[in-house]
Amino acid sequence: MDFASYWNHRLNHSINVFWNRHVVHHSSEEFNLACGLRQSISKNLIGFGALFLIPAALFGVPQKIIIILAPLHLFGQFWYHTRHIGKLGLLEYILVTPSQHRVHHAINPEYVDKNLSAIFCIWDRMFGTFQEELDDKPCVYGTLKPVQTWNPIIINFQHNWGLAKDAWRAKNWLDKFKLWFMPTGWRPKDVAERFPIAIVENVYSQEKYAPKYSTLHKFYAIFQFVCINIFIYVLLTNFGALSLNTQLSFGLLISTTIFGFTSLLDGHKWAFFFEISRGILGLLFLVYPTEFFMLEINFPFTIFLGMYFSLSILTTCWMYQSPPERSLKAV
Repeated sequence: MDFASYWNHRLNHSINVFWNRHVVHHSSEEFNLACGLRQSISKNLIGFGALFLIPAALFGVPQKIIIILAPLHLFGQFWYHTRHIGKLGLLEYILVTPSQHRVHHAINPEYVDKNLSAIFCIWDRMFGTFQEELDDKPCVYGTLKPVQTWNPIIINFQHNWGLAKDAWRAKNWLDKFKLWFMPTGWRPKDVAERFPIAIVENVYSQEKYAPKYSTLHKFYAIFQFVCINIFIYVLLTNFGALSLNTQLSFGLLISTTIFGFTSLLDGHKWAFFFEISRGILGLLFLVYPTEFFMLEINFPFTIFLGMYFSLSILTTCWMYQSPPERSLKAV
């Protein structure tokens, strides 16, 4: 399973269209445990990991063993997303350690596409992708094409959207097809010349994405974050008793909330109108309920939703007078 994971991971790093499945995990310019939880939506849309487990099936490994090991193997990759643990001596020759995985997430030229193993580092050492963390080369995290947004939905499809635009713009019909399966970062020559995309060249002068926020902006972010967690808690605790329409309503509420408030914190002008429209539509659904809304939970939750939408509208209107300063740094 670990051998299959190595090649699955290596393919995600090597092919343009598959990089979209993994770029979400690398998009953070910080490196901490939360990084380990950043997973792509498209990972489930374009899935091929099971193909690498065919040899296990041919060797007669029972499917129950794979079913049990798969989540354990995934959870075993969480702990090493940290900068607080140094090198671990002899274990550096056996296991993937925090030091090795810091290298993997770094965009330094020496570190890019290195240390692709999941649990045992033997695969990197065997196939030439191992790189030790160097004391004189501090890791700089993120991607060579910084996402420069807090919006997870945009991050999930940003890379493939770029590929789609390149395919549309390419003059050569062969380029329109092959760019999807070329090495990550490859672009048709004519498209790259007409529509250049900035790439980080000096990682040590790279500034992290950090719009300027006032106290109001921070309050708004905390308010939305708390409410999203309440929505998720209510959904999960009542999931089995909810109708499909209500489940879909919760999904729509949570996804539009995340999309709206992160776009607002990115400083997009259109996000203000999106958030106000979302709040007004939410109140209308409460006043004129349909089978697609979530009134079957209980009356107090309905009151809470009304207060949430009202406060969202008010804070959004207030923030319109002083939006976040969105400053995209040249790379």
